Amino acid sequence: MGDRWHVEVDRGVCIGSGMCLHHAPGAFRLGTARQSHPEESETDANEAVLAAAEGCPVEAIAITVVGGGEPVFPPEE
Repeated sequence: MGDRWHVEVDRGVCIGSGMCLHHAPGAFRLGTARQSHPEESETDANEAVLAAAEGCPVEAIAITVVGGGEPVFPPEE
């Protein structure tokens, strides 16, 4: 996984479950409205951030490859 990823949380969808914090401590935080925010909008590709996106109960986290925009999660159908 040598790519850089752009991580985005759709706050219109986020329910503040905190699952992203469980899967990727330090990569996400909950704001005052208990909605998730990525600590950094770009990060090195890593399994913890991917697990956070996959574990989000409402799929509010989107990950794309920096530069190319290819989706990492959710995958294209």
